[in-house]
Amino acid sequence: MKPEASTLKVFVYGTLKPGEANYSHYCNGYVESQTIAYTKGILYALPIGYPAMVEGNNKVRGILLTCKNSDILASLDRLEGYQPQRKSGLNEYYRLLVSVYSLEDQLIDLAWAYFMTPEKIREYKGILVESNWWTSF
Repeated sequence: MKPEASTLKVFVYGTLKPGEANYSHYCNGYVESQTIAYTKGILYALPIGYPAMVEGNNKVRGILLTCKNSDILASLDRLEGYQPQRKSGLNEYYRLLVSVYSLEDQLIDLAWAYFMTPEKIREYKGILVESNWWTSF
């Protein structure tokens, strides 16, 4: 008998947020709950139409998704151009386990989040998002 897959938490701040371009294709049917939250980083808008976050201390707002099982992670990794076995410079994004907080600064949980290197941000000519909230609208 195969063991039941466990739930997975992912912090999303771009096209994977509810209502954004990739949510329905990648997250629909997997998400049990969603919570507006933040994690620490520095948020950039990329001229190619989506955001990226680098490690830092700003309060980047997004959505904490609790997913029904961890099967979604492989599909998100493909979307984000992340392969754990590949040299980090060859990945589009890399994935880190981060602390996620409520807007009232209470720790909610740990979750996976995708980050980009500062070098890639410069390559893509990223523009700082001073509001720390990205939307395509």
